[in-house]
Amino acid sequence: MMLNQTDLTPASFILNGIPGLEDMHMWMSLPFCSMYAVAVVGNCGLLYLIRYEDSLHRSRYYFLAMLSLTDLVMCSSTIPKALCIFWFHLKEISFEECLFQMFFIYTFTGMESGVLMLMALDRYVAICYPLRYSTILTNPVIAKAGLATFLRGVLLVIPLTFIIKQLPYCRGNIIHHIYCDHLSVAKLSCGNIKINVIYGLMVALLVGGFDILCITISYTMILWAVVSLFSAEAWRKAFSTCTAHICAIVFSYSPAFFCFFSHRFGGHLIPPSCHIIVANIYLLLPPTMNPIVHGVKTKQIQDCVIKIFSGSKDTKSHSI
Repeated sequence: MMLNQTDLTPASFILNGIPGLEDMHMWMSLPFCSMYAVAVVGNCGLLYLIRYEDSLHRSRYYFLAMLSLTDLVMCSSTIPKALCIFWFHLKEISFEECLFQMFFIYTFTGMESGVLMLMALDRYVAICYPLRYSTILTNPVIAKAGLATFLRGVLLVIPLTFIIKQLPYCRGNIIHHIYCDHLSVAKLSCGNIKINVIYGLMVALLVGGFDILCITISYTMILWAVVSLFSAEAWRKAFSTCTAHICAIVFSYSPAFFCFFSHRFGGHLIPPSCHIIVANIYLLLPPTMNPIVHGVKTKQIQDCVIKIFSGSKDTKSHSI
């Protein structure tokens, strides 16, 4: 008897958490919950400041607002469900919910990379063309750049979810992960998943490779411009304005590189639990650390926070 596609599509999946560490799920929920709380409060706080403080109505902070909004969606796509698994053993997720979660995860991780690239270009313009900074990065340009970054992620991820939806599933419905990871879901299929592997690799290289290339070129040009400066104060100012962004790049790309290369070259050397933990760090560490780093390293944000808590109406205006 021939089975149609509907017969081989499960109604739901079981997210099994972190294999081998099931007894530690309750304890592992503590850092997950704490980091998620910091991420939500910190990024919502940044969005509030940028929305209501006139001194932060500049391109640098508009890009930071994009990053904060992206971080909120990115971590909220996975952590609430992970906490339900850890605390209440609610492991079931419908097939449609799994596709939606996958779509949001990969769309907004791609957007995170794109926004970091836009922030690098912003720093390049600010340092290399300071007199033309406000005329080059106008509000319409910023809005179009953000929209293009979002649409890039959407258009690249939609085919991925469509391919996953078309696969026949006959190897059970248990996903050994905390969220609906693309390859973890695809491996439950009894069909040919070569196109999934190739397309996933192509998207990662296209998005990550292009963004990293732009970031590298931007900072090479910044370094070239800074080296030509003769003032130690100018050197300090140029480097200080890039410190928070460089930290954001490290927090985002370090776990991303580990996940990418370990999946393809270290699958038999690295335990599955390590893969899953680092994959969740990749989705949780940047949203947690970005508002902290920008709050500590950006004097203008510090002044706005002090202004709110002190009730002062006078805040010093600082340059880039």
